[in-house]
Amino acid sequence: MLSQNNKKSWRNPWFIGMMGVVVMALLVNSVLIWYALHGRSTLVDHEYSTKDRKSDTETIDDIQAQNALAWKITVKLPKMVVLATPASYEINVVDRLGAPVNGEMEVVAYRPSDADKDFAVPFREVSSGKYQGYISFPLKGFWELRIRVKRGQDVFETESNRFLVTET
Repeated sequence: MLSQNNKKSWRNPWFIGMMGVVVMALLVNSVLIWYALHGRSTLVDHEYSTKDRKSDTETIDDIQAQNALAWKITVKLPKMVVLATPASYEINVVDRLGAPVNGEMEVVAYRPSDADKDFAVPFREVSSGKYQGYISFPLKGFWELRIRVKRGQDVFETESNRFLVTET
């Protein structure tokens, strides 16, 4: 007979099993919450609300300025990119008529999985519209290049396709 004074009901295997499931669920959720609060996600820029925030109008103006320039950028990638080995990159920039674009170029090596490892490299102009630089990647994995060319007040930005940096 079950009653409130019966102490044997606390020793029932079904009750003990259900309490074990509840305690395990609370423990797992506590661990996940702790990781969420203490682990830094590298896929999201933590300063997204203040860093480079533009209104819709400014963004549309930037897109229209890029389209008006209509510069074409050609990137000559090395066949294989090896970790911690300088790789030579050649980038050609021409305007909509095919004339070379002279100016300043900066290339940002962007790693989608770890924003702390991003870095910028200035490229030098070796001939009219032709830029060259060497990039040594500190970590293996997938990288992208973000290319920024500035000529006077005109600024043109583009990105390369993702590529793999290997150990050997």
